[in-house]
Amino acid sequence: MRWRWPGDGCTSGEYVKIHKTKDDMMSKEVNQYLIPPATFGEKLKQVGPGIVVAATGAGTADLITSLVIGTSFGMTFVWAVIVGAILKYFLNEGVGRLYLETGQTIVDGWHSLGKWATGYFGVYAIIWGFVYGAAAASTSGMAMHAMFPIMPIWAWAIIHSIVGFILIWVGRYLLFEKVMTVLVGVMFITIIGTAVMFLPSFGDFAFGFVPRIPEGSFILMLGLIGGVGGTITMASYGYWLTEKGWKGKEWVSAMRLDAKVAYTLTALFTLAGLVIGAQFLAGTGVSIRDDEGLVKLADMLGAEFGTPMRWMFLVAFWSAAYTSLLGVWNGVPYLFADFMKTIRKKKGPGKEKVSTKEPAYRFYLAWLTFPPMVLFYFGKPVELIIIYGALGSLFMPFLALSLVLLLNAKNLESRNKLVSNTVLIGCLIMFGYLGISELVKILFG
Repeated sequence: MRWRWPGDGCTSGEYVKIHKTKDDMMSKEVNQYLIPPATFGEKLKQVGPGIVVAATGAGTADLITSLVIGTSFGMTFVWAVIVGAILKYFLNEGVGRLYLETGQTIVDGWHSLGKWATGYFGVYAIIWGFVYGAAAASTSGMAMHAMFPIMPIWAWAIIHSIVGFILIWVGRYLLFEKVMTVLVGVMFITIIGTAVMFLPSFGDFAFGFVPRIPEGSFILMLGLIGGVGGTITMASYGYWLTEKGWKGKEWVSAMRLDAKVAYTLTALFTLAGLVIGAQFLAGTGVSIRDDEGLVKLADMLGAEFGTPMRWMFLVAFWSAAYTSLLGVWNGVPYLFADFMKTIRKKKGPGKEKVSTKEPAYRFYLAWLTFPPMVLFYFGKPVELIIIYGALGSLFMPFLALSLVLLLNAKNLESRNKLVSNTVLIGCLIMFGYLGISELVKILFG
């Protein structure tokens, strides 16, 4: 980007040098300031962190869930996908607004709520990272193995982990964002391109906008709404805004457009899965319950429409898996590094940026990459899965509760309005119910 003086024909998206005093014109000590965009077109050009959110959140789990529900209930739950995208938008917008208006990261916010909040995140992050590191790498490896079966899945998984580790370790945010943008383009073009082959009639699609809950579908419906668009990586949004150079409440409107783009793309991705399930899998008796089911689906598409269609879907599968891995490898270490700074009392809200070069950031990046490789050999221990499942089922209500408390603080200049509070409380109730249901299932079978 070009460096220019304020008032000297500057446009949005350019860095300018702000001097401390009028007599400081020759000083090299200047503050950096990225001019906020003013028009819709300028805001659209700045979209980037939202693409990362969409790429990370729209993973294979979302694809599997939408395929299962589409297979069982057709286009009935189009409305649920839209509701899910709206709910996640408000959660994501809350994280972004908290940072832009107060300078607080979400970890700062948790710390202000008490030790229970930061303690919960610390325990969650260690256990979640260990199991997720294995799961994300295995899923990426499975997709690559289906295309190139020249080595076992575990070997492909290790390669994906290490390549992700190197990219994040040596790369800068803008490089990471460009890689994610390319991969998300591939992912959406391929999965939506596949869905175009099976477009339902206008009447069937329109009928799906009418809220209905067929008998026996309530939990699946809640899972579809709750599964649209990621979980813990939503909390990383503020750090991606920082890396992009967005600072201050003047960026809130641009951030909102960025988040809207993210969840529009996520909704389209999930709807594509719904269409494929409803129009291609319904009535076949085929069950798509896990990542191996996606390989089975690719084989079915290849048998029906030829080898190019099989490859197209496998590329979509791999892109969805690997963008989720890269997004977590980049985003969650920010949370952990911020957490370590906070508990060591080396950081005050809005005073010090969390760096990708910090030992705590790189420790957690390594934690995601190398220790989970043990699980490729031993499998996933039952006790660890139980603890991980219990913590994981309660993260979304934890985030929703945090935002309700933080965004209604009396010292906040722009507190939540009625709509935001209503949606966030709705998220808290829905995700809380899903969390309790998941805990019951985990503990009592």
